[in-house]
Amino acid sequence: MCQRCGDAAARHAPLARRSILKLGAIAAAGLALAPHALAKNAKALPPKPQNVLSPDAALDRLMQGNARYVEGISKRHDFKHEREALSAGQNPFAGILSCADSRISPEFCFDTARGDVFVCRVAGNFASDDIVASIEYAVELLSTPLIMVLGHDACGAVDATIKSIKDSTRLPGHLPALVAAISPAVKAAQGEPGNTLENAIRRNVMLNVEKLKTAAPILNTFVDNQKIRVVGGLYKLASGRVELLA
Repeated sequence: MCQRCGDAAARHAPLARRSILKLGAIAAAGLALAPHALAKNAKALPPKPQNVLSPDAALDRLMQGNARYVEGISKRHDFKHEREALSAGQNPFAGILSCADSRISPEFCFDTARGDVFVCRVAGNFASDDIVASIEYAVELLSTPLIMVLGHDACGAVDATIKSIKDSTRLPGHLPALVAAISPAVKAAQGEPGNTLENAIRRNVMLNVEKLKTAAPILNTFVDNQKIRVVGGLYKLASGRVELLA
């Protein structure tokens, strides 16, 4: 190497070393931030991406699950490997207000897994303030696109309400609260032709569908903006089939 080249190399050596160190620092910082960036992106993803559905698609999936249940060909759900994802959150594709009757189990009758359906249960499947608040939570915070009020035939709570009104008797304990909640449906069904119990059960479902649709300020806004659907269903004890009510 000539003297001139040697002098030039000596002058640029500190610059080269500083550039290498700078690039190394940038790379190290990038590696250090990468896990945080990945974690942030992971948190942004819903626990069950397959549950991100339109209201119509959610209803279709729900009814397909019921069809499998009726035929006795339910899916094999992988409960073990979904626990980790669900431990970080939930995004159910449907919210269901169901009767507390032990013969009705929404998770089973729609062939769903953990984290799929947000279920509220009370005898007579009526929308109390607590139930409305729970459904609001599912819609507002969990992005649930579909709500179903699920009644069933031979409902004991509706039958007890009919008898209480007919005989002008007061049931013991806290049962009068059930009668008060279900009585609007019973009174509306009394003048209809056909079986009073069956008519009252259907009326009770549809009155509570309407109550949820118009519940201000959250649910009615989501309904008006077509972000959610609220539908009524009737579970048939003998077949397991869920009939959608218009």
